[in-house]
Amino acid sequence: MTTIKLAYIGGGSKAWARVFMNDLALTEGLTGQIALYDIDRAAAERNRRIGDRINALPAAAAKWRYTVADTLEEALTGADFVAISILPGTLDHMAADVHLPEKYGVYQSVGDTVGPGGVLRSMRTVPLFEGFARAIRDCCPRAWVINLTNPMTILCKTLFDVFPGIKAFGCCHEVFHAEDFLCCVIKEQLGAVRPHRHELFVEASGINHFTWITEARWKDADVMGLLPGFIDRFYESGYCEQGDDPQAFRGNNPFLYGNKVKMDLFRRFGALGAAGDRHLVEFMDGRWYLSDRDAPQRWLYHLTGVDYRKADQRRRIEETEALADGSLPVTLKKSDEELVDFLRALAGFGPVRSNANVVNAGQMAEAPLGSVVETFCVFDRDRVTPQPAKPLPPGAADLVRLNAQNIEDLYGAIRARDMEAILQVFLRQPLCSRLSEAQGRALFGEMVRATADQLAPWYGLII
Repeated sequence: MTTIKLAYIGGGSKAWARVFMNDLALTEGLTGQIALYDIDRAAAERNRRIGDRINALPAAAAKWRYTVADTLEEALTGADFVAISILPGTLDHMAADVHLPEKYGVYQSVGDTVGPGGVLRSMRTVPLFEGFARAIRDCCPRAWVINLTNPMTILCKTLFDVFPGIKAFGCCHEVFHAEDFLCCVIKEQLGAVRPHRHELFVEASGINHFTWITEARWKDADVMGLLPGFIDRFYESGYCEQGDDPQAFRGNNPFLYGNKVKMDLFRRFGALGAAGDRHLVEFMDGRWYLSDRDAPQRWLYHLTGVDYRKADQRRRIEETEALADGSLPVTLKKSDEELVDFLRALAGFGPVRSNANVVNAGQMAEAPLGSVVETFCVFDRDRVTPQPAKPLPPGAADLVRLNAQNIEDLYGAIRARDMEAILQVFLRQPLCSRLSEAQGRALFGEMVRATADQLAPWYGLII
């Protein structure tokens, strides 16, 4: 049994922490301490109590010692691994990110990665990650750092830039859903029992939430070759890969979609967008798939309103409190996430191949060297090795290159705390393509003022 210490920054998480604790309990070969640190200490205490209840279950293969740290430095000291999963600001700040642009005819389906909302979220999160990177450098410089926070690309860039010696990567499950979609293609086109995504061999590359699958094989089948026939069948009706009902996206869950955008992009470019449609659309000209409030309905996905997120957060808090005080039973079920698999691989339990966000050292030709890209990597004892990516088709490559450069420029502007330079990147966001410069400046000003309490300490704002 290998003993480790993992520091969880954002340890009061309402979602990720509980999924992670379940997976840890069902993991063979690892045990140790999980140090939960959160600015909301009470939330971290609740998760500690849930962790103790999980430990008491007979089905728990591994027992972990959950502690709540008073300071970030206490959590990090002696850590072998660090996971970062935070909400930058509040959902009220996110509401300004997502919904203020609607006044100018700019709609966002997520608003946490690129577009107007992604820029403002980056402005308040990059400075926090600068602090995390310095603290990791000082307290646990040899630890492996796993970022789970959006906007993924620019936050990983921050970690690598502030602490060049950091051992870090970003972890996102969006590619998993695209692999599940391809398993549905196999089922429908070959009449086979739907395989598990781990049975596929997939090549994918891009930037987080805007990756592209260029090759997929299952046994002797070229799955990409099956796509045209599948798309001809399901383009208009849509097909949801999550669960057993291909039409599940027609319900009220805004996180489900019919993959019509994904299918349309394959017809355009010959590669399959490897993220949810609600993410993919934000990287392209707003006139393509987000031209008006009703466009998502035509393209079979949803706008993820912040009111829904607030209601979901309230539900999760109530559930967490019930799990912590024992009024709701704790059960164990392995998730389809791979974070624990990465920990085991890095601890020496054998290699794992999966997608990760790391520095581009040449594995992806379509993005600037030194930028952060998402490609497949091999995780093994104390190393993550990026694999050379298959070239993207020209049109997809152009879109990735545009967005990757925007993120690079935004990071440089935020690092310099240069508001005019940040504004210029804001104006270049594909979703802002319909705005005049005057409109863009006005929108940016409104969004900054709406979240000024979070931005003031970093940008010298007077509130």
